[in-house]
Amino acid sequence: MTKQYINQYTLLQQQLNYHFKQTDFLIQALTHRSVGAQNNERLEFLGDALLSHVVAEILYQKYPHAKEGQLTRLRACLVKGETLADIARQLDLGQYVQLGAGELKSGGWRRDSILADGVEALIGAVYLDAGMEACQQLIQHLWWQRIDELSHEDAFKDAKTQLQEKLQAEGKNLPVYDIILTTGQAHEQEFHVRCQIEGMAETIEAKDNSRRKAEQKAAAKMLKLLTI
Repeated sequence: MTKQYINQYTLLQQQLNYHFKQTDFLIQALTHRSVGAQNNERLEFLGDALLSHVVAEILYQKYPHAKEGQLTRLRACLVKGETLADIARQLDLGQYVQLGAGELKSGGWRRDSILADGVEALIGAVYLDAGMEACQQLIQHLWWQRIDELSHEDAFKDAKTQLQEKLQAEGKNLPVYDIILTTGQAHEQEFHVRCQIEGMAETIEAKDNSRRKAEQKAAAKMLKLLTI
């Protein structure tokens, strides 16, 4: 292992706020199955269960009056693949994941599923390296902002629905979403969406790798603007 490679791992561990005692666990967590038999699938399985358990306990304490169905939906917001992939991108995890030749050629380091699996595998690796307390601290470190910003509305309605209902309640015109730009190749397009409301001077723009996600982001930004 080169010095540069070790330094790259050091940076990642700083972002995780955790330093591995056994680096082999970290390496395995970052090794995709396309590389060979020694991969992160088993760690991913373990991390998935641990994440669900820790998030469930946090929500149970945070919302003492929430019903089971509400807690289930809130947990789903936090542990879904899209959230995991977003966290992976914040960590720039794609640059660390080891992929086989085929996955490298197809840009696997950008794929949501591979990034999400890598985060779950890291959670499992930390648990094996240092136990449950360290695992809980890692999850709290990576998820604290999302947990802090979570609301009961997240259990029921997405941003577009919330925006529509808010405008209807205030007797205002409903939002219009337009694609203003599409970039990238067919298999990795990025959609730039504008959200505007008739009678409002302000417009909101957002982008993502699907039109639906871009519209949701734009709606969330518009909601924030309207509540300032």
